[in-house]
Amino acid sequence: MPQSPVSPPVLSRRSAVGGLGAAALLAGAAPALAAADAMSWERRVVSYRRPGATTAADDRVEVEVLLRGAGPLVLLLPSLGRGAEDFDDLTQRLARAGFRTAAVNPRGIGRSRGAAAMSPSLADYVEDVAQVIVSLTGLDCGGRGAPVPIIGHAYGNRLARAVASQRPELVSALVLLAAGGQVAMKPEVARALLGVFDPALSPAAHLQAVRTAFFAPGNDPQVWRDGWYAAVAADQRKALAGAGADTWTSGGTAPIFIVQAADDAVAPPANAEALKAQHPDRVEIAVVDHAGHAMLPEQPDRLAALVIGALRRMPGSACAAPGR
Repeated sequence: MPQSPVSPPVLSRRSAVGGLGAAALLAGAAPALAAADAMSWERRVVSYRRPGATTAADDRVEVEVLLRGAGPLVLLLPSLGRGAEDFDDLTQRLARAGFRTAAVNPRGIGRSRGAAAMSPSLADYVEDVAQVIVSLTGLDCGGRGAPVPIIGHAYGNRLARAVASQRPELVSALVLLAAGGQVAMKPEVARALLGVFDPALSPAAHLQAVRTAFFAPGNDPQVWRDGWYAAVAADQRKALAGAGADTWTSGGTAPIFIVQAADDAVAPPANAEALKAQHPDRVEIAVVDHAGHAMLPEQPDRLAALVIGALRRMPGSACAAPGR
């Protein structure tokens, strides 16, 4: 069953501030964005039987995908314990730029779910993404899976790299936002990151944890005071801990564009530099100032410009996916 966000009253459901509202608080939304607010998601569920499963109903996996726009397909994977709606603003901008976006809800959020009483492995999460790609590109592109670019934010960057490593035929390029996982964060930041999923914290203490882990100095963490799914995050952490670094770190052989926040405490710049040093021929880095790990609401204009530019330069989807 879908899991609930952390439980204090002010955290138990998404606030009215989100998507374009979040961007407006931090950067000032352009008037043109107000009209785009009516661009609603198309919600689709990709359902499949777990590989090697029996006929039991619990072996059915469902993955909810939030679709928007028309054009070459781009997949988006959200941060640790967070859902696809974090990409509301970015996908509207991508849609207006001529892309078809597919933002994936991880198991336990929205209508996404896995087999009951089973902790998913990293391979299971990879299979979820692979099934979404095959379903969408098979439907739109002639009955077979086709490689697409994947945008991964924070934990989603690790999953994107895992998909590119384990299913390279389905990934044409990677755009990594807050590409951590190779350089340790400071202890106080690690404690704050755990705190954002702790329902025992007071609202004020929780907001301070969000500020410390996710936001650059001077940026308002209120826009991400909710939307945290502790049980989902626990599953994701466990899956990653049970997988070897060689199963995801390199990102296969796909070209990689990293958007690095200058003030990211969870994924400091040394992470991007390490990946660039390991794969100099296929890694490019762009730095965004005045942003932390939550760069999506912190610097929406700069972020979108960099992502759109990268998608137009990098190998794209093998076909256009018309809106439905």
